[in-house]
Amino acid sequence: MQRFIFLRVLQSIVALLVISAVVFALARVTGDPVAILLPEDASPKVVEQVREKWGLDQPIYVQYARYIGNFVTGDFGEAWAYGGVPITELIARRLPNTIYLASFAWIVSAAIALPIGVLVAVKKDSAFDWAGKIVALIGQSAPSFAIGLILMWIFAVILGWLPTSGNADGFKSIILPGVALGYYNVAAVMRLTRSSMLEVLDTEYVKLARIKGMPERKVIWKHCFRNALIVPFTYMGLIGAVLLTGSVVIETVFVWPGLGDLAIDAIRNRDFPVIQSIVILFAAFYIFINLMVDVMYAYLNPRIRY
Repeated sequence: MQRFIFLRVLQSIVALLVISAVVFALARVTGDPVAILLPEDASPKVVEQVREKWGLDQPIYVQYARYIGNFVTGDFGEAWAYGGVPITELIARRLPNTIYLASFAWIVSAAIALPIGVLVAVKKDSAFDWAGKIVALIGQSAPSFAIGLILMWIFAVILGWLPTSGNADGFKSIILPGVALGYYNVAAVMRLTRSSMLEVLDTEYVKLARIKGMPERKVIWKHCFRNALIVPFTYMGLIGAVLLTGSVVIETVFVWPGLGDLAIDAIRNRDFPVIQSIVILFAAFYIFINLMVDVMYAYLNPRIRY
């Protein structure tokens, strides 16, 4: 087990280093950062001073090594387009909003998908089952921004029940972006729960419980549901990372003040340090959650350690 964990941690570190190197290189392919920061008529002396200030006069490998060293210590540098504000300060303001949104979407996914997945499995081939399949198909086919716009049009524009953007209205503000972000995963978890339930319903111990006269509700929720949760819960551990890193589009649509919205602003302003920091931070979140899921799964299923 220790060897397995060591190898997975090593793989995670290598993956994060590769991602950081690619992001660092791509950020500089678009052009000279100094040319973006300064007006066209800037004097050579000013250009040289700016290069020296931001460390852009150093070789690219020196810049990368220094960036990684600072990143590990929590120093993400300064934001070019925000008056030199420390990037850690910008992220600290926005990260709680992104975590809040992702957590709400995760809860929505679990609260809706698990019970409906059980019900459509129990009522296989019924009208309820077919309705569930249609809902799942729509959820996995439609992009999240389209779902968000439809929800906004119905509940904010037509009915006027919920706000269209921002987070000034408290809990009401998170309902539309949270549901829009979680809807895709509702569909995926519902389908996984349905297929797992159908497998469990066909097992011998479930048939034996029914023969003994155990109430159907107890058979479903005590025997079937518990044993069918392994696959959906494993997937839900992974979608925690997906929700956290996949909120960029939804945050933009609903003007939610999170890291995704900050990333889009940084792209518009060509603020490379902010873009790099957010992308690497998202990658670190995703890799870490995947690592935790792999370790947990290896603990539960010793066969995959080898």
